[in-house]
Amino acid sequence: MRRSITIIGAVGVVLALAGCAAGSGGTTSAPEEDQTLTLWVDPNRAVEMKPLVADFKEKRGVTVELVEKAVDKIGPDFVAQVPTGEGPDMIISAHDGLGEWIKNGVVAPIELGDVVDDFVPVATAAMAYDGQYYGVPLAIENVALVRNNALLKETKATTFDELIAEGRTAGTEFPVLIQQGESSDPYHMYPLQTSFGAPVFKQNPDGSYTDELAMGGDEGHAFASYIAKLGQEGVLDIAVDGAIAGQAFGDGKSPYIITGPWGIPGMEEAGIDFTVLPVPSAGGEPAQPFVGVSGIFISSKSKNPVLANEFVVNYMATEEAQDLLYDSSKRSPALIASADKVTDPVIAGFNAAGAEGAPMPAIPEMSAVWGFWGTAEAQIIDGQVDPITGWDTMVANIQDAIDKG
Repeated sequence: MRRSITIIGAVGVVLALAGCAAGSGGTTSAPEEDQTLTLWVDPNRAVEMKPLVADFKEKRGVTVELVEKAVDKIGPDFVAQVPTGEGPDMIISAHDGLGEWIKNGVVAPIELGDVVDDFVPVATAAMAYDGQYYGVPLAIENVALVRNNALLKETKATTFDELIAEGRTAGTEFPVLIQQGESSDPYHMYPLQTSFGAPVFKQNPDGSYTDELAMGGDEGHAFASYIAKLGQEGVLDIAVDGAIAGQAFGDGKSPYIITGPWGIPGMEEAGIDFTVLPVPSAGGEPAQPFVGVSGIFISSKSKNPVLANEFVVNYMATEEAQDLLYDSSKRSPALIASADKVTDPVIAGFNAAGAEGAPMPAIPEMSAVWGFWGTAEAQIIDGQVDPITGWDTMVANIQDAIDKG
């Protein structure tokens, strides 16, 4: 596995010492010469973070300047600009860029200390890489099962096959919708795959990923055979992409759909009465969706690492800050105490569905997976290849791509 780049020298020592103080409940003193930090955020989070930076300034006398960037530009610009000294002190971004940031030496490790246990485990696992933490988790999102209550009043199914049978009693065109497309959709299919004990990579005890594939063997074969069966039965269809699946659910053509929080506004606008539920297991083990975690990270070239640590670790990891962030964003909180206060049934439903989820792998090797993975699933679902042969070929192709680096 590629080792993480060690941040050495005075910056690393200062961050470690400051973080240790935070983890033990202490506070840090900010340098007097510069009481301003820069934080890169996307436009939505710029609005969401305004109450927090105002509160931090009131309590600490420190200004956090919010610099807006397009969501797909934050990570690449961070990698490009930090080495030049033109980058920010901190960024808020999804965790799946972490491996690339570590590879390029642009993100600093932090010490969370005892507060690690205050967060949903999958959230801190997403912030971990090679035994070290690199960010404070802020919010989580994942897919879940959504039921149209006008078509089915309750769900008794405890397995995915039982769910399909229940869905068929509604008399609709589809018993359950899982978006596919010509390249399938491994992301939306992942809860079914993990329920067969075939996660994409093996994980370390802290939840971080190794580069050892775990999709092969009997477990992978069982999953491949299962989706081939669902393809033959018409439950899965590569002609049904995300747009078609969403429209079909909105038109009442299925009582169930597997989707994420991004699908909810459309349902609410359409006046659909719906309930959010966990995805039932297809293979006997827990159905673990991928969990995306947004976090706040410190630049390895921050002009004021002690002050950045004060904001990131000693402020953003607190219940007060995470409550304030939920109030402004309505995103599922990563802090357990804040998540426990959520009364919105939709957010609570997604939280329950993702409680046993798996963080999206942030290791560089993940870039070798998606193309082969989606192509193989599509071919298996569509009956183009034997499921066992197709799956083994996929695993071999991914491993070869990883080995070539």
